[in-house]
Amino acid sequence: MKDKLFASDYFLILKSLLRWTLIIIPIAIAIGSMVALFLWLLTWAIHFRFKHTWLLYLLPVAGVLIHYIYKLVGKTSEKGNNLIIDEIHQPGGGVPKRMAPIVLLTTIITHLFGGSAGREGTAVQIGGSIAQAFGKWFNLNEADTRIVLTAGIAAGFGAVFGTPLTGAIFAMEVLTIGRIQYNALLPCLIAAIIADVTVGIWGVHHTQYHITAFAAVPHWLSGYTAFDFVLLFKIIIASVAFGLASYLFAFLVHGLKSMFVKNIPKSWLIPVLGGLIIIGLTAVIGKPDYLSLGVDAEHAGAVTIPSAFNTGGADTWSWLWKTIYTTVTLSTGFKGGEVTPLFYIGATLGNTLSVLMDAPVSLFAALGFIAVFAGATNTPVACTFMGIELFGGQYALFFAVACFTAYFFSGHSGIYGSQYIGVAKTGEDGVKGTLSEVAKQRQSYARQKLEKYRFKKD
Repeated sequence: MKDKLFASDYFLILKSLLRWTLIIIPIAIAIGSMVALFLWLLTWAIHFRFKHTWLLYLLPVAGVLIHYIYKLVGKTSEKGNNLIIDEIHQPGGGVPKRMAPIVLLTTIITHLFGGSAGREGTAVQIGGSIAQAFGKWFNLNEADTRIVLTAGIAAGFGAVFGTPLTGAIFAMEVLTIGRIQYNALLPCLIAAIIADVTVGIWGVHHTQYHITAFAAVPHWLSGYTAFDFVLLFKIIIASVAFGLASYLFAFLVHGLKSMFVKNIPKSWLIPVLGGLIIIGLTAVIGKPDYLSLGVDAEHAGAVTIPSAFNTGGADTWSWLWKTIYTTVTLSTGFKGGEVTPLFYIGATLGNTLSVLMDAPVSLFAALGFIAVFAGATNTPVACTFMGIELFGGQYALFFAVACFTAYFFSGHSGIYGSQYIGVAKTGEDGVKGTLSEVAKQRQSYARQKLEKYRFKKD
């Protein structure tokens, strides 16, 4: 009897594996192809602006154009990644097909005119939009549609960064803080791998990063242990800073958006103001290093993500300037993503901290690269695997320490307001809901405390 049950169970597993493989492969190929097109156009746009620097002065006009594109045809697409997360948690109107082409176009416009943004948001939205379309064509039920949308996130993320394992884990981890959605395990992995391979087949390649080899143990400890506890202590201190940088980024991107909406009556004026701020900052600083993606160098000696892995490859406050540039860009309606700027912020902050702490520059740049991202997206496991995929497994323990520490010190904040809190970082049972809901609850509580204090004072 047990043998029959085992055989029946094994058959159902094989049937499920085959079914999901057949469903996911065409979706992943479509997403990978669209992401490849996006990356090619993005590279073209960035390098075209390098040759025509005057395009920056048209950034306010580009912002107005993006505003009206979403107002006329975008509709619910403007919610971006949060719409996809909402649809997975509580299916509603679905992810519109128009989201993919609209976000691709508007992201290219943002970068063509110098807006400081990323690419992950675009890739994830492309993945979610295409996955939703295929789900309707395949006539999938609600539960299967949720899995397909999660796989779409995995495909988009894995393809845009060339990190399929990270993409799969990120998609399952980003939905709910403290929990991983294992029901989408296989579809996410298949989708991320196929999408990444598809991008490679189209001839699109990703930037390579390297950690320079360094002595693991200082001389005075080498006779006692093979592990460098002094370096570990420095990493923990730096990772606290990475977590606080994550919190600052999330706080600014949400806070600035709220401030602009409340204080500027005409919505189309918001991107105009954002564009003017970016132009003004660039004029004051005197260099364009904090515009656009921050991967390719516009001029010799520019501060970029790759340069941050070298001694002297970043200025002391590069991480703060990039934080300001990107939060202003995204909070005023320009499109793209937050992750690549977070890589930039983390790598340059790691570079600065390595000098202050007399630590290995390339290692701290790599730790900042993944840890600031981990804190801002609340995905420490995915970011640990990103470190392994990008930089190698020999520093996996350091990656985990950095990502987990930054995750806790970023608090209950994040760039995705629709993230649901499954397990609170403080262990409190009362902290429930989405990040946006929790933020509103805490703001209301703070106002009540302030009013009580004023009443007592009067």
